[in-house]
Amino acid sequence: MRRYRALVPDPTACTPEQVARDLFTWAIRHLEADERNRRELYRIFFYDCPPLEKKAHNPITGRAVDFAKTPEAQFRRQLHAELKKTRKLALRLGRLAEHSAWVVRPEVVKRLLAREIAVEALSEGDVVYDIRQKGVDMRIGLDIASLAFKRQVDQIVLFAGDADFVPAAKLARREGIDFVLDPMWQSIPPDLHEHIDGLRSTCPRPRPRAQTTRPEQ
Repeated sequence: MRRYRALVPDPTACTPEQVARDLFTWAIRHLEADERNRRELYRIFFYDCPPLEKKAHNPITGRAVDFAKTPEAQFRRQLHAELKKTRKLALRLGRLAEHSAWVVRPEVVKRLLAREIAVEALSEGDVVYDIRQKGVDMRIGLDIASLAFKRQVDQIVLFAGDADFVPAAKLARREGIDFVLDPMWQSIPPDLHEHIDGLRSTCPRPRPRAQTTRPEQ
C-alpha cells in the first residue's frame, strides 16, 4: 500500500474500491505478459493485518487517540471488505504486535541529535505510534511452500520490495517453480537477481518528479 500511494497521482483521492480494482488489474496483467505462453490464474493472495483498534495517549500532549476511528483504519476495513468480494482473491491477515509504543520520527531524531531543536520543542506530530505486523511473512512463506510442494502452479509472481522473500523464493525455485518478482518499479539490490527468475512490473511507471532549479548565485 505504501508503494501504491507513491505511484498514483493523488493517493488521498483513492477509494478502497479503486485500490482493490487497481491491485487486481496489475496482478492479472502478469498472465498476459508473455504472449507466446499465456498463463491461467490459480489465485491472488493479498497479505495484510487488521487495523489497530486500541486507544492510546499522545506522550507530548496527553491527548487520547482512538486508532479505530482514524481515516487509515476505516480505509483498511473497507479495503479488506472489497478484496473479500473480489473473485479469485484470498485475503491473508496476520496480526499486530500486542506491545507497541510511541516513537519519535526519524527525521526529528536527526534534528534532536544535531541540537537543532530541544526535547521541549517537540509537538504532537513529531511522534508516531510504532506498530509491527506479526505472522505476515510466515503466511507468505507457507503459501509459497504449499503451492510448490503440491505442484499447484508453475509460476509465482510476488509483489515485494525487500529481501524477506529470498528463503521462500529459493525453496520454490528448487521445486522447479518459475519465480518472478514485481517490485512495482522500485530498484532492487543487484545480488537479489540471483534468487529470482524474472523481474517485471505491470503497474503504471511512476512519473519523474519535477526538479526545481536554484537561481545562479
